[in-house]
Amino acid sequence: MTETTASRELWGAETRKAVENFPVSGEPIPAAVIHWLGRIKAAAARVNADLGLLDADVAARIASAADQVANGDHDDQFPIDVFQTGSGTSSNMNANEVIATLAGEGVHPNDHVNMGQSSNDVFPSAVHLAALDRIVHDLRPALDRLAAALGAKADEFADVVKSGRTHLMDAVPVTLGQEFGGYAAQIREGGARVDATLERLAKIPLGGTATGTGLNTHPDFAAGVRARLAGDTGLEIHPPADPFEAQANRDGLVEASGALRTVAVSLTKIANDLRWMSSGPRAGLAEIILPELQKGSSIMPGKVNPVIPEVACQVAAQVIGNDAAIAVGGLQGNFELNVQIPLMARNLLGSIGLLSAACRLLAERCVAGIEANEANCERHAESTLAVATALNPYIGYDRATAIVKDAAASGRSLREVARDHGVDEEILETALDLRAIARGNQEA
Repeated sequence: MTETTASRELWGAETRKAVENFPVSGEPIPAAVIHWLGRIKAAAARVNADLGLLDADVAARIASAADQVANGDHDDQFPIDVFQTGSGTSSNMNANEVIATLAGEGVHPNDHVNMGQSSNDVFPSAVHLAALDRIVHDLRPALDRLAAALGAKADEFADVVKSGRTHLMDAVPVTLGQEFGGYAAQIREGGARVDATLERLAKIPLGGTATGTGLNTHPDFAAGVRARLAGDTGLEIHPPADPFEAQANRDGLVEASGALRTVAVSLTKIANDLRWMSSGPRAGLAEIILPELQKGSSIMPGKVNPVIPEVACQVAAQVIGNDAAIAVGGLQGNFELNVQIPLMARNLLGSIGLLSAACRLLAERCVAGIEANEANCERHAESTLAVATALNPYIGYDRATAIVKDAAASGRSLREVARDHGVDEEILETALDLRAIARGNQEA
């Protein structure tokens, strides 16, 4: 920020009123929304000039000022609390006032900066595009990075056989690689779910003005602004399926949040599996070794904790909570406008940022450094009595059950008890090949 603007307020009376009216959380509107308001205002000024509606000099000054807002040069000039009037009118007026002041003499915040717009169409458009931008440029690369890290471990651990677990109880053997391959696919599927929401998230209500009718805007205005924004950012930005649908509800935000919630659920499952498998190191499963990042206790020497998976679980809990608030906000739409948009913006952009950071951390500071405790994995695979399942085709379920009960009661190995029950050695060698069991009916 320049010295000329750092020491003065660029906003006007409407911003001041909003600051006084909403001393709620001390948390402002997300900066990404402010930046997108700047982008929209800059594009709007240029389009209005092209349409002959705005003086070229005034338009150029507005666009230059709005570009500064879009670049984050004046973030401290947007002090209004995120919990404000539900249409975002206060923050739109804040943007209009700041841009008008920066643009200089003769520029009116409503007549010029807000030309062809209403808070009711421009503010939700900024929220949608901010979320779209952050998903495309932050979250999707982070998900891809995590999927790749998990996939690399799937390859590395392809031949590490271990006990499978269902109901947290011993099950037939699997490989550690199969488990990590499943995690990688889970994250890729989550990314695909997020991708499926983007086309609708990119449908913005700009051009509907106050109620969806387009009153006081040129019929070519919205298309011109969308084209400029798409050209400047590379994002695919779409017109609404119907102007009244786009104006009256925020289902695109609700849908996107639902996809993020699903990713959070997946992240929790994966993180908790990592915690279980690394538990110990002597009194737990101890099948994998996580990177040692910091001391795990202020009193117990040498203790190491699964800190990154713990962070991932906390992030997931917050994202799931954010989604609940977004859903409640989404169902509060009445007639031609939803008036819970600032809340939804706060929570959706918060979820995107949290998930992006957690996925990067999990990939780079945890998964990439995981080592397999092959001896423990092999021991668990050998110990699980569920391998008797592989005897079923040879000796039948009932006879295999008797062998399992005998082995469990005596503490002897399944193979040893099976011999005592008269199972041929050739059958045992064939049926109890742990890696073959793990492959199941898959190709070797």
